[in-house]
Amino acid sequence: MTNNLKGIAASKGIAIAKAFVLEQPDMDIEKKSVDDVEAEVNRFNEAVKNAKNELKLIKEKTLKEMGEEQAEIFSAHLLVLEDPEILDGVTAKIKEEQLNAEYAMKEMADMYVTMFEGMDNEYMKERAADIRDVSQRVLLHLLGIENTSLASIQDETVVIAEDLTPSDTAQLNLDYVLGFAADIGGRTSHSAIMARSMEIPAVVGTKEATASISTGDTIIVDGMEGNVLINPEESVIETYKEKLNDYLRQKEEWAKLVNEPSVTTDDHRVELAANIGTPDDMDGVLSNGAEGIGLYRTEFLYMGRNELPKEEEQFEAYKEVLERMEGKPVVIRTLDIGGDKELPYLDLPKELNPFLGFRAIRLCLEETDMFRTQLRALLRASAFGTLKIMFPMVATVEEVREAKAILEDVKQELLKEGHTVSDEVEVGIMVEIPSTAVAADIFAKEVDFFSIGTNDLIQYTLAADRMSEKVAHLYQPYHPAILRLVKNVIDAAHKEGKWAGMCGEMAGEETAVPLLLGLGLDEFSMSATSVLPARSQIRHLSKKETETLAEEAIQLSTENEVAELVNRKGFIVS
Repeated sequence: MTNNLKGIAASKGIAIAKAFVLEQPDMDIEKKSVDDVEAEVNRFNEAVKNAKNELKLIKEKTLKEMGEEQAEIFSAHLLVLEDPEILDGVTAKIKEEQLNAEYAMKEMADMYVTMFEGMDNEYMKERAADIRDVSQRVLLHLLGIENTSLASIQDETVVIAEDLTPSDTAQLNLDYVLGFAADIGGRTSHSAIMARSMEIPAVVGTKEATASISTGDTIIVDGMEGNVLINPEESVIETYKEKLNDYLRQKEEWAKLVNEPSVTTDDHRVELAANIGTPDDMDGVLSNGAEGIGLYRTEFLYMGRNELPKEEEQFEAYKEVLERMEGKPVVIRTLDIGGDKELPYLDLPKELNPFLGFRAIRLCLEETDMFRTQLRALLRASAFGTLKIMFPMVATVEEVREAKAILEDVKQELLKEGHTVSDEVEVGIMVEIPSTAVAADIFAKEVDFFSIGTNDLIQYTLAADRMSEKVAHLYQPYHPAILRLVKNVIDAAHKEGKWAGMCGEMAGEETAVPLLLGLGLDEFSMSATSVLPARSQIRHLSKKETETLAEEAIQLSTENEVAELVNRKGFIVS
């Protein structure tokens, strides 16, 4: 009988192979007294140096094979190994308490991991995972234990682990590793994000994969449904092989749509755009036939470094994306950082509720020198393509007017300096705060477009932190209240002759696509790998029929009723 573990579908696809269980190294660390504290400090420094060298090699490999966004994870890891609070803390423990380096390192790392894990937001929890990963690397050097290398796998394998750290994931040899399953993690964990970028099936959050699976077991990882099957019967394997073949054939059919328009059966055309973090993501955008960039997250330019990026560096990054899109629209979001996303070189206030705090446009309107530098780079780049500038986390009309005034002042400054600046730059806002969605008719008079950021809009509207397991059931994208807010935003934009897009994860979900189409959304922006499936779905839909669907959906009472309606009416199609 087949054992079946249920987890979270983190990356689509199906993998069938023998299991390789990634064993956690036995690091039984004893507390010991040392006599020569200077020698112990030197031993610690040498372990840190060796760990740094390893991370630099992994970062270079990741940059070459996976792109800058994934490589930046290791920039963050290297910063941990340069953090004076951690390094000086370990050194002080060795000297003042005459402790062995292993025990001092473990105590310091455990303290920071516990502190960050207790913070109820995604960024801080990922920082805890970073510290755990980096400290383990240092400890292995101190203990003289060889790190298990996933890069050495030479047979078709499904990797099973408690969690796959970024270091682990970056070492996966994709010629042999067909997929992975992990005990912990969610769709936004590093391992899940990297699995999607590598396009290998992954299921996370199984809770007991490592306890239930042994190396050599035959495993099926079903990244479509979030299932992990252990030693399935031959008939089950055959069924899944056919499912895998169906999926591969489906991908081949989607690939034929790369240069096709995103148009419904009754000739209504929409724009399918992609979300990116760096210019290195452009290969995926172009190979998947995106019709624009709906969200360029510029904060990646600011992260994993020790100082603000200079104007010229930003200009080159924006210019590259605009040129590669060859006139197709590129929506670039101004810096969305602060509060929950710390930059070590900015002295930002510590806040009890950083998601509602000093961040994004609020930060930029106070740190105007930083804001003007970014706007200068953006406007200079505007001469090389179709640029649209978007301000995030807008709550009031005053913020929009102030940001636009700074933008205009920067434009005049550049023109006086002799720079070429496009006169066609549209200015819009990200609608992610409920008050902005409710008052969309007022904002529509001030901007050229809206882009709905559903990730935050949903959690703010339902007062449910999407990273909290206890209230995860309340994070409901298809809740009638969310659909009504989306409709209000779209209707307000259209009334003023403006366009409305969506750049949250919801835009690429197959249940959401017919609803959003029916509500009148003009632009859908999503991960590049979701573009072709969404295009295929849209080309099977009738705009008129989805309008009827949307009208019915917003009158329902619950999210489940909405999802059931979409399924029952047959709007989820391949």
